[in-house]
Amino acid sequence: MKAAILLINWRDKFAKKANKPHYHIAGHGQNALAWPHRFTVDYKGSKDIMDIAGKKAIVLGGTSGIGLATSLMLVEKGADVVAVSRDPSKAGDVPAGIRLAALDSRDSEAVEAFFNAEGDIDILVNSATGGSRAFGPFMEMDMKGFQGSFDKLWGYANVLRYGASHVRDHGSIVLVSGSPARKPKPGQIALSAVGGAVEALARAIAAEIAPKRVNVVSPGIIDTPMVALSGEDRAKHYQNVTKTHLVDRAGHPAEVAQAIIFAIENDFITGTTIDVDGGWLVAQ
Repeated sequence: MKAAILLINWRDKFAKKANKPHYHIAGHGQNALAWPHRFTVDYKGSKDIMDIAGKKAIVLGGTSGIGLATSLMLVEKGADVVAVSRDPSKAGDVPAGIRLAALDSRDSEAVEAFFNAEGDIDILVNSATGGSRAFGPFMEMDMKGFQGSFDKLWGYANVLRYGASHVRDHGSIVLVSGSPARKPKPGQIALSAVGGAVEALARAIAAEIAPKRVNVVSPGIIDTPMVALSGEDRAKHYQNVTKTHLVDRAGHPAEVAQAIIFAIENDFITGTTIDVDGGWLVAQ
């Protein structure tokens, strides 16, 4: 039996008259209504799904790891992408459709000038790490190191303050936090405080910037260039830090990028956090 196909065609003319979508079920005879295990949904033309093709996107931290994976996915979907970081050379060779740019998001004046020069955009993603991170027990922590960990928050705040006004109405902003925001492991106090602040910032600003949308994607342990280990040492590290997770492996940047794309395309979510953590938060 050939799979029935559910075709959901949003037709402007019909929607204006009936204020509801037109549904057409394609099949063969009696099998037309026999739902299979798999079916396809065509949202082409739906105003509730952002069509990324032809949109302009800026990705902070877009030259490595999660940000680079996101830049590549956006280009595959037809976006014009500006991939931004302090060191764009990290990206290596990039496909046509990605333009590299240098920017330190901690420099508020430089951030403002950058967005003024770029003009209107549709998609804004910030996955930049912001700099160094402090680890260890809080009661033994060097407070300059703890304060430095908040460079990520200040970078995100600068990007929101000076970038959000350039995002077109109904455009999408996505920030990246991390699982320590809600379930820190020992020594991750600084990461937790910073990530929690990023998630709170997105929730608080969502109403202010509507109908533009802002969401957060929160990854767990992801195999990125941030970990300098290689070979067997790298494999053992990731095995050790994920052994208590429900999915006992490190995630891949593309798996987080998929969630970022979802947050961009889905017009019905804003002010929320999407977890891509391999079961970190729910592990016992």
